[in-house]
Amino acid sequence: MTTAYQQAQQEGQHVVRAAILDAATHLLVTEGPAALTVRRIAGEVGCSTKVIYTLFGGKDGLSEALWLEGFARFERRLLEELDDGDDPLTSLRRGLDAYRAYALAEPDYYRVMFLGAMAGFKPGDEAVGSARRTFGLLVRGVGECLEAGALRGGEAVEIADVLWMAVHGAVSLEILGHFDEPTAARRYRLLYDSVLTPFLAHDERNAP
Repeated sequence: MTTAYQQAQQEGQHVVRAAILDAATHLLVTEGPAALTVRRIAGEVGCSTKVIYTLFGGKDGLSEALWLEGFARFERRLLEELDDGDDPLTSLRRGLDAYRAYALAEPDYYRVMFLGAMAGFKPGDEAVGSARRTFGLLVRGVGECLEAGALRGGEAVEIADVLWMAVHGAVSLEILGHFDEPTAARRYRLLYDSVLTPFLAHDERNAP
């Protein structure tokens, strides 16, 4: 039987790295921080501990890499939707839908990034920067709506803040099992539309 490490080796070092991070994140979320040891991760992936030390420098480096990987995947997902060429408000809504889609597709990483799965972990400057950069995409999307006149009556950061508070709360509850599809999807869109409504320009409120 081919191990995850052997399969990844055939595809390149970046795939080896991703396979290790995926295994580490899954162990962390399913079994807790105590399971996040270099030896245990190596056993799950089917590689030597030396491979992990070479790529990450040990457990601390691995923890930082988990955070960075989660936000890198998150950023790519958001960029796909925010830069799709639609009008700014449509792109913003697509970006908000992408937020939920990412959380549901990568729940283990979402728990690491936003739900405190790595108790006691303090991200370094690079990790903090990656988180700020993804939030900046939401601020940018709101700002483009303000510039286009689709939204008004608030500042980009303020509107982005309340949107983030809303969507994070919704997806966190869904990930924790409090809502099921398709109810969750309808409630999610109702929530962010309710947040956007006070800021919509008059013509956007009357749009069909």
